[in-house]
Amino acid sequence: MRRATLVFLILLLVVPAGACDFLAPKQPLKLKVGILPIVDVLPMHVAEAEGYYQEQQLEVELVLFLSAIERDAALQAGQIDGQLNDLVSVALLNRESEAVQVVRLTYQGSPSRAMMVLLAAPNSEIRTPQDLKGKEVAVSGNTVIEYATDRLLQTAGLSPNDVKKTEVSKIPVRAEMLAKGQIAAGTLPEPLASLTVQQGARVILDDSQTGIGQSVLSFRAGVVEQRPEAIRRFLTAYEKAVVSINAAPEKYRDLLVDRAKVPPQVATTFAVPQYPQASVPSKADVAAVNEWALAKGMIGRALPYERIVNPSLLPKR
Repeated sequence: MRRATLVFLILLLVVPAGACDFLAPKQPLKLKVGILPIVDVLPMHVAEAEGYYQEQQLEVELVLFLSAIERDAALQAGQIDGQLNDLVSVALLNRESEAVQVVRLTYQGSPSRAMMVLLAAPNSEIRTPQDLKGKEVAVSGNTVIEYATDRLLQTAGLSPNDVKKTEVSKIPVRAEMLAKGQIAAGTLPEPLASLTVQQGARVILDDSQTGIGQSVLSFRAGVVEQRPEAIRRFLTAYEKAVVSINAAPEKYRDLLVDRAKVPPQVATTFAVPQYPQASVPSKADVAAVNEWALAKGMIGRALPYERIVNPSLLPKR
């Protein structure tokens, strides 16, 4: 017994400390991520429900906000590490200094499902994009909604100045006003766009072919610099969730309806989206937002792509 004890003590002295890590379990890394109740965030909830974060020895707290303003304020105050947002939000957060970095594209319009839809009210005479000239179009100013509206108009050969933009910042209110014919037209994200169509509204333009609408996952620059391994693990779990959803979307319908607040009227008919695999927004995507935000005076300089988009933490394919 004395000889065994002596050998153990000698090993503790001569074996490098790092080699003895197995003697104590590693503490899991932690992240707090801000989210909104929208379809874009389903992979984060699936990763939580399926235990994918735990597999990565990662503790994730998903912090729900009811508005983008509250979410961005929490990020700026350091109350959350990262958030699901969009490139317009990223531009505004980085207008004074490089405060956040985009690490993943999370959702965008695709042939299987539009993300942003410009609709005409049921009682409106608007039938084609050209009919929008001179009409009121409800948006939320200086947001991805207005950006998508302007880009959609341009794809149809129209100028954003060809319409009269009306500020209706709350999306549910905008959807209700549109369905009741209190506004001639408006831009809505899914699934409220599908609900409004069910109530009689008509699709005039959408981003199913252009991918104009995008959401992204971004983290505070300090978190990217100081805790890159935590973000890598998060993105690995996130990717596994995307694969699970895309392989068996109906399995996660109830979770989508509950967490994304899908309206009951379309809960059984709204298709569970297909989510993009590991990627980041392109240089062209960022350049388009830069150009738009500069023209509106929202930012004072173009944001350098390489400083605000960081693909290095994505899982390797």
